[in-house]
Amino acid sequence: MTNRPISTDDAGIPAPSDEHSLSVGPNGPLLMQDHYLIQKMAHFNRERVPERVVHAKGGGAHGVLRITEDVSQFTKAGLFQKGKETPLFLRFSTVAGELGSPDTARDPRGFAIKFYTEEGNYDLVGNNTPIFFIRDPQKFSDFIHSQKRRADTHLRDNNMQWDFWTLSPESAHQVTFLMTDRGIPASWRHMHGFGSHTFLWYNAGGQKFWVKYHFRTEQGIKNYTGEEAAALLVDPDHHIRDLHTAIEAGDHPSWKVNVQIMPFEAAADYRFNPFDLTKVWPHEDYPEITIGRFTLNRNPRNYFAEVEQAGFEPSNLVPGIGASPDKMLQGRLFSYPDTHRYRIGPNYLQLPINQPRAAVNSYNFDGPMAFSNSQDPVYAPNSVNGPAADPALYEGENYQVAGEIIRSAYTKHAEDDDYVQPRALWENVLSETDRAHLVDNIVGHASAPEVTSEMKQRVVEYWNNIHKDLGEGVSNGLGLS
Repeated sequence: MTNRPISTDDAGIPAPSDEHSLSVGPNGPLLMQDHYLIQKMAHFNRERVPERVVHAKGGGAHGVLRITEDVSQFTKAGLFQKGKETPLFLRFSTVAGELGSPDTARDPRGFAIKFYTEEGNYDLVGNNTPIFFIRDPQKFSDFIHSQKRRADTHLRDNNMQWDFWTLSPESAHQVTFLMTDRGIPASWRHMHGFGSHTFLWYNAGGQKFWVKYHFRTEQGIKNYTGEEAAALLVDPDHHIRDLHTAIEAGDHPSWKVNVQIMPFEAAADYRFNPFDLTKVWPHEDYPEITIGRFTLNRNPRNYFAEVEQAGFEPSNLVPGIGASPDKMLQGRLFSYPDTHRYRIGPNYLQLPINQPRAAVNSYNFDGPMAFSNSQDPVYAPNSVNGPAADPALYEGENYQVAGEIIRSAYTKHAEDDDYVQPRALWENVLSETDRAHLVDNIVGHASAPEVTSEMKQRVVEYWNNIHKDLGEGVSNGLGLS
């Protein structure tokens, strides 16, 4: 190590790692005893008042999920049983921008769904991409800071973004996706959505499976080029207006609900880590299965009450669905409800938009803005017939993990590589036009005046690692030899 200072927590104690969270073995779940991770996430969740730190600008609508296929062999979750209809609320958003930012910025789009099931709320918090920039929550606040405003000038800084990306090779897949035309959807109606993470499904017999969610737009994919998006800056609320106008006119957007199913045992020796959020599961290994569709059919009556105060949390998992060892998902299980408790208040689940349709029998009570309180007894255990948990509902989510408590990257599988999948995207998916636009978008972003000559060289190297033709195009566009 050079003469750089040692990073610390807020008490001045040397930080154990800025890269890796504490887990049970390289591939196991994260631990609450990782105080540094929890401090970073808890502090990050409290950086802004009162808008969201991330996904601040957005819109949403109400709708209904209808399941048309029998998947009871994979999950006992009530909302996924054939013939079931479940009301939902979906919030779309940009990631990095503030409340007043333009809808047409080059950015991933949040795709967060709250299902009001008979077994309680099930929240699925994803994006319009099946992947993400990082694979460990230890780096999440740092990643977002690199996309936000500088501390000194309060300006966005493309040099900061490339600094983080080029030092984080795991970002290559998502950045490639972002720099294509899919980085600017024409509307929320014309983009896919993804659960992104890997989740656990278990059936009534306790059999376990790994699952990924894909929501395929039935309106077709439509995107804007950078030039087309720039022309729309006169209407920063373009996507909010489009969704509201379509639903108001009776043009109700819909998405097919597809899943990929992996047998539980197959994950251990799969050719790459199936819990790595920077990778997708190839369809030749695990094809998508259509199980239903959902439709958005009602606009919010009050934007603040329903869109701004909506709180989504991946920790809302109903029986039949569980978490996976995906480290990013593990971090979000804490981070999302914690940020809602701060931003909206500890009783945010009593607000109508968040309130479960199922009965609530909780021992939590009081706190600011409580308007529906628990009745005595307000403690457990008790001998006066208060509500009691039923562990049998969740027996299927149990599985064995073993390993030394360490800070480590995932154990590499045979084909784990940060550049293989973005290279496949370049070689096998993008058309010649798509490739040309990708190069143009990268060059435009890296040509911002704050991007230094040294950083431009690093940018070229970053893309050279994906494909020499891509690196050469970026190098030529930036005027480098």
